[in-house]
Amino acid sequence: VQLQAFGGGLVQPGESLRLSCVASGSIFSINVMGWYRQAPGGQRELVATITSGGTTNYADSVSGRFTISRDNAKNPVTLQMNSLKVEDTAVYYCAATAGLYSSDAGVYAYWGQGTLVTVSS
Repeated sequence: VQLQAFGGGLVQPGESLRLSCVASGSIFSINVMGWYRQAPGGQRELVATITSGGTTNYADSVSGRFTISRDNAKNPVTLQMNSLKVEDTAVYYCAATAGLYSSDAGVYAYWGQGTLVTVSS
């Protein structure tokens, strides 16, 4: 499975941005797809995930502002980010696993290359 992320960029606080993750290869094996992020000097943290059945999970810091979705063929997965804050600035990584949902990044076997989101006035 290969993952490719798109959509990062520079926006001002309060604006919106949409990230997309396209999977290729043995995508039939994927159960959970999601987004992690890593701010400069910080640890990689869970942003949002979605299972093949459509169950979603969000970090408290983005709940109500971000929405993760996927089409019925599991590809692509999008992350709609609204009301962006300066603290959302990070490299965002798309991730996928054939296993069950987990917040532990170590569970996710497949990772995209990362896309930078910068929120600054």
